[in-house]
Amino acid sequence: MMLPVVALMAISIKSEVETVPYRQPQLAAAHGLVAMTFGSGKSLYTAVSKDHGRSFGAPVKVGEVGALALGRHRGPRVAILKDAMVVSAIGGLKVATGPHAHGLPDSGDLLSWRSTDQGKTWVRGGVVNDVPGAAREGLHAMTAAPDGSLFAAWLDLRAKGTKLYGSRSTDGGRTWSKNVEIYSSPAGTICQCCHPTLTVDGAGRIWAMWRNVMDGSRDLYVIHSSDGVKFESAAKLGSGTWKLNACPMDGGGLLVENGKVTSAWRRESTIFLAEPGQPERQVGTGKDAAIARGGKGVYVAWTQEGGIRVASPGAAAPLTLAAQGGFANLARLEDGTVLAAWETQGGVEAKRLE
Repeated sequence: MMLPVVALMAISIKSEVETVPYRQPQLAAAHGLVAMTFGSGKSLYTAVSKDHGRSFGAPVKVGEVGALALGRHRGPRVAILKDAMVVSAIGGLKVATGPHAHGLPDSGDLLSWRSTDQGKTWVRGGVVNDVPGAAREGLHAMTAAPDGSLFAAWLDLRAKGTKLYGSRSTDGGRTWSKNVEIYSSPAGTICQCCHPTLTVDGAGRIWAMWRNVMDGSRDLYVIHSSDGVKFESAAKLGSGTWKLNACPMDGGGLLVENGKVTSAWRRESTIFLAEPGQPERQVGTGKDAAIARGGKGVYVAWTQEGGIRVASPGAAAPLTLAAQGGFANLARLEDGTVLAAWETQGGVEAKRLE
């Protein structure tokens, strides 16, 4: 059955080099600005909107590394502070070799860049991981807190097994704190290549979500901290489980409001909405879920059959956001609208969901 199509026009940003496409867009909105960051080959770019995502300026090159982690939810992240914009990405000097290298940096570090002129120019900030090469799996998240601090989390390989580590910056990405272990699975590893997700609630508590490995299952878990140092006990999301001896390379989306956690993620070929302690609710079929709450309610986007679908508040069925594309990202804008961005045909596209 054909799904209804979202009618609003998308903003398309295409790479000038066809063989080096723009990939893996990520959004942030705060302080009157919207930023969309993405990767291309060895380089990072950011485009800025000053009209709530109705238009974007030309992409500005943030930086370049010898090898950039990109693809399957890898790539840069962006946060907007009152006096700075910060981009993070995992990079190294050269591409790793070997049967399981997958184009990743041979010794990847989580790096940061800063702009103090609304994205016009950029300078390098601090290295986030304090053990060199520990972030080489290339999967991370970064978010801004109400007090202007930043927090980053990544899949860490400093010891045997994959663990979730984190670090805080209180000076806009110039420096980063001593790394903390957010979570270590009693099974010896968390899921080795599913991206983590971060958010900070209105009280300043840091929430992290990741795919775990427990008793032969690969399910999503959530954890929180009041200070970014000590994290409380982890909680599984959903009452079902996914018995799987492989990594689906698919994390999910997370939002927290007034202490209420809402998450969107994939199990097998189904996209679910879930809250801790509550049964999950099916919203569609596909992969690569993202979530945001707008003025009208919760939106969920995902990839299905080579295109982007979105479940909108009040809609009887999911809509087709884009007939082609993948890896959607959603962000709430300051006017209450939700903005979507995704990767498609050599470029990235963005669209307000109204």
